[in-house]
Amino acid sequence: MTEMADLSVSLSFLLGIVVFSEVSRRTAWYLFPNRNWVIYALELISTFQLCACTHELKLLTEMRGLEPGIALTLTFLISVVHGLSFRSAICNPTGALEQLYFGTLTRRCALTRISCQLIAAEAARRVMPHAWALALSDLHAQHSLTGFSCTNSPVNAPLLQAAAVELCCAFVMHTAAFNIEKVEEIYRVPAIAAVITTLVYAGGHLTGAVFNPALAFSIQFPCPGNSFAEYSFVYWIGPILGMTGSLLLIDKVIPAVSGKSTIPKHLNSNRLETKKMK
Repeated sequence: MTEMADLSVSLSFLLGIVVFSEVSRRTAWYLFPNRNWVIYALELISTFQLCACTHELKLLTEMRGLEPGIALTLTFLISVVHGLSFRSAICNPTGALEQLYFGTLTRRCALTRISCQLIAAEAARRVMPHAWALALSDLHAQHSLTGFSCTNSPVNAPLLQAAAVELCCAFVMHTAAFNIEKVEEIYRVPAIAAVITTLVYAGGHLTGAVFNPALAFSIQFPCPGNSFAEYSFVYWIGPILGMTGSLLLIDKVIPAVSGKSTIPKHLNSNRLETKKMK
């Protein structure tokens, strides 16, 4: 009974975070529709939504020991919600670096977006304890006994193996996202959510399967058991190398073998969009 009550409160928290973020996005669009910098406000808001929701899901999974089926279902559903609500936000530094490589973002825009993502990640890490302090559920009250901090390292494998897990997850995620335009538009968000859920199932017990440096900075770096440098190696270097491997496969290896370009239709021969993000 207590577990169901905690689950209900956590779901309400997730709904509240999403609604708050969506209202913030719509307000930003309404107040500043013609300002170029509104994309950075959307990046901040959406990355905050991603990190805050993941904080709550992580807490629910680790402290209440949800059944794998329920945990994966929640992962899929919240991934769909994120995919439908983020719009132009990237919410992942490796995604910004990928778009920088293909020329769809300028260097300044990519660096600013990454900065926004890290700021939002830190904001979520600081805000969530205040929300948990309301003690709206036994789960949140119990979490207060630890000072609203995790007690164990999320890395449950040797560092090289853990980094390899994050590398492989990022490689699969970026490769899938690059080819998502081949899927009918109505199925694209669920397809990406299914990929994310599969990766969490495959690697979650080893590293949490985060494959997002900003998200990891928010939910994994505060945990004890490893140094900042070790977490950086696993959760930053691993995904960056995975993204790089995906780019090499897509832009170099496949064209060399097949003789066909893999550049998306929305990019011209110089990999530049007609309207480049500044």
